[in-house]
Amino acid sequence: MQKFSLKDVKIIAKEVVREGFLSIYQYQVQHRLFAGGWSPTFTREIMDRGHAVVVLPYDPKLDALVVLEQFRIGALEDPHSPWLIEFVAGMMDQEDEQPEEVAHRELMEEAGLTTDVLHHAITYWSTPGGCTEQITVYVAEVDSSQASRHGGLASEHEDIRVHVLPFTDVVSLLEQGKINNAASVIGLQWMQLHKRKFEQI
Repeated sequence: MQKFSLKDVKIIAKEVVREGFLSIYQYQVQHRLFAGGWSPTFTREIMDRGHAVVVLPYDPKLDALVVLEQFRIGALEDPHSPWLIEFVAGMMDQEDEQPEEVAHRELMEEAGLTTDVLHHAITYWSTPGGCTEQITVYVAEVDSSQASRHGGLASEHEDIRVHVLPFTDVVSLLEQGKINNAASVIGLQWMQLHKRKFEQI
């Protein structure tokens, strides 16, 4: 299989369209073609919002997951509700911050939980056609009895309701389409494939 890399891309120009929480840049680029030669110069806009971490808090003693319910502005057009069911998540705030640090911080801020056992599940590009964001997913082994009823930081306008649900109930929510945000779907499906390694014998 032919393998291209960054050296097979030419950045002709880069222009700042907007900088802020969601920064947008316009690129003029060329890249090598599978059939040989180079593409014509073309334009793409890229949104840069940084990278994110998602944590699935799993209680192996109860075979339960801790899930969150919160308002999401991007889901305003959801016909059911813009309050989504999802897992612990947060942005990597500092350039040198490690994903594991974010996982521990957000686990406490959003669910009131700590963990001594954090498993890396998967790292993926959320939408590489137009966004630079990478999402890293972890499974955290937790004692769900310690979970907060509510979480989030008022300074970040977070208002989170915390639920502890049997694993099978969370899977049912996925099958009913009630868990419908990409990071939670991907994380939960990964967990379904690898759950045996987390179960207590």
